[in-house]
Amino acid sequence: MNLRRQLLLVSLLTLVLPWAGCQFIRETESALREGQQNMLSGTALAIADSLSQFPDEFSIAAATSQFGENQLYGHPLSSTPLIDGYIDDWTISPESARTMRGVDGPILFAFGIRGQHAFLFVDVRDDNIVYASVDAGANDDAVEAFSDRIVLVASDGTDLTSLFEFAAEAPGSLVATVQTDGRRFSEPRILAVWQDTASGYRLEARLPRRLLDSHLGIVVTNTKSAHDPGIRSSSFGSRLPGRFVTASPLLQSVVAGYVQPGLRLIVTDRTGWRLAQAGDISLFRSDQEAGQGSSRWMRIAYNMLLEPGEEALLAEPDPSGREQQNYVAQALNATQATSWFRSRSDGRAIVAVAQPVWSGNVQTGVVILQQGTDAILSLTSQALTRLMNFTLFATLAVAAALLGYSNWLSLRIRRLSSAAETALDEDKVHVDLPSAYANDEIGDLSRSFASVLQRLGNYNEYLRSLAARLSHELRTPLTIVTSSLENLEHEPLTDEAASYTARAKDGAKRLQKILNAMSEASKVEELMEDPELERFNLHDALTSTIAAYGDAYPERHFSLSSESADATIEGAPELIIQMLDKLVENAVEFSAHGDQIDITLTSDASEVIVTVSNPGPPLPDKMLSQLFDSMVSVRDNNRDKHLGLGLFIARLIAEGHGGSISADNIDGGVMFQIRLPSADS
Repeated sequence: MNLRRQLLLVSLLTLVLPWAGCQFIRETESALREGQQNMLSGTALAIADSLSQFPDEFSIAAATSQFGENQLYGHPLSSTPLIDGYIDDWTISPESARTMRGVDGPILFAFGIRGQHAFLFVDVRDDNIVYASVDAGANDDAVEAFSDRIVLVASDGTDLTSLFEFAAEAPGSLVATVQTDGRRFSEPRILAVWQDTASGYRLEARLPRRLLDSHLGIVVTNTKSAHDPGIRSSSFGSRLPGRFVTASPLLQSVVAGYVQPGLRLIVTDRTGWRLAQAGDISLFRSDQEAGQGSSRWMRIAYNMLLEPGEEALLAEPDPSGREQQNYVAQALNATQATSWFRSRSDGRAIVAVAQPVWSGNVQTGVVILQQGTDAILSLTSQALTRLMNFTLFATLAVAAALLGYSNWLSLRIRRLSSAAETALDEDKVHVDLPSAYANDEIGDLSRSFASVLQRLGNYNEYLRSLAARLSHELRTPLTIVTSSLENLEHEPLTDEAASYTARAKDGAKRLQKILNAMSEASKVEELMEDPELERFNLHDALTSTIAAYGDAYPERHFSLSSESADATIEGAPELIIQMLDKLVENAVEFSAHGDQIDITLTSDASEVIVTVSNPGPPLPDKMLSQLFDSMVSVRDNNRDKHLGLGLFIARLIAEGHGGSISADNIDGGVMFQIRLPSADS
């Protein structure tokens, strides 16, 4: 992994800061919300104590009523609806209507209360509407038995008291019939409208509340013909209907004095039916407020970072009029309960508390307090916004700084590496490295490299001049030794002394050859600085030279393979032949008697290639790149054969002519290859 990626990974550690900040904000929000719940719990307890003095308003008898599940609820209406067979002008939600099973489909019905009147709405699915007979006359029983009709059943909880029957002769207004105390009569104070629909019919009616009793139920009779008594559908499953629950004006006026802005107070009876409601909390702000308060990404951050609660819509009063949320159910079982809700659309939360209401030792109802957490949300939003903005800019700044720093650092290291790789060339050592004047670790490294390269350059220069100096300094004492040995040959010597003298003279001759080779290398270097170049055909030069090699080394066989008779180059012929002499001499030295040495010549438009191949031991792989350096040799353990200055001289001549020389192992031997630029290129 490169340095840039390592630093970028390190920059990710800055994300620990926003994580810790988010955890702190989450804990703060939870602590503030719990504090608000504790405050609401105390308020709810105080309100419940004050409401315990109104036991009659809670209808204590309902706590043990066997008709609890059949109870009907009269929804408070904020305006008087028009009796026209439509429920659109009722100020209740569509979900407020209840259902019961009908013959041809579910039957919807709802009750409303406005002032001294009760309102009834029934939507019946009926595939075949049968109206009351117009000519029924005084035989009211015929109307009662052989037509579709709706009956509102009233009871005092112990016995039936009144039946309010609605049977239409045709769509439109109708007159309700009341049956009570064995009497049956029309009631003009009841307004009712029957409207046909595509799936059946609807009934809307207004009744004076004093005509009704404490228990109400609905019975719908669906008949298929005038001769069919029909099938009854009822809102209650027992002989008598359930209790008719309505809001208490007294409780409504009492709780209205407790509400504050942003606080909603609900009072229910022992079975959860809503008796009073005051105050309001807005679950959703306007689009303008939502746009000012938080953006979409901030709301996503709320949902991800803050503790989730129940959906805020669940905190709304139940459309049916009966509060049945989990925390309310706990309070109905005589246990104070708290809950909270959060809106996923804007992050707002609602804290709710349910407190039982007691009258003595009897639980009469429940007080529900709900309050929005706008203050908490505002604090959390501001803190989270600042944290997000700070984190975003800080992370981007740190990442950008580390990226820039890593690029700058990588560039410095790359430049130093590149300079170090190119510091050594054929002529001299370059010790001027980048960042040499920097006061950091890279500067120290650059200066250390420069110091090492300076020493290496001095040593390399010493090695370059060593051969010339040795050949010059040793030639005079070697001449003295040689002449002295020659003079000793004319003196009478013992056989043992003559043997020593002969060996000393042989050593002097070998030393003379080494000095000649060293001198030859120095001369070649001098000649290559300003060579006398001429155009000549290398093919012709090789042809005559190979013949001379055959005479010089009769124990070897030489072969020349040339693909081009015209291989013209520009150079010094005597130096080119000297280079070839060194390669052939090396091939002879590392081959055996009777071996064949192959010389090939190929050319193209740009260069001329000469190869010299000989059988023999392979070259060590680690020495292939050093064979052509000065004073480098490769020795066999068994034979005193080595590569000396000859290959160094060959390299000097090849590179001095703008070419190159290389060596490689082949099957059963070694091949040297010379590449020289063609004179026609």
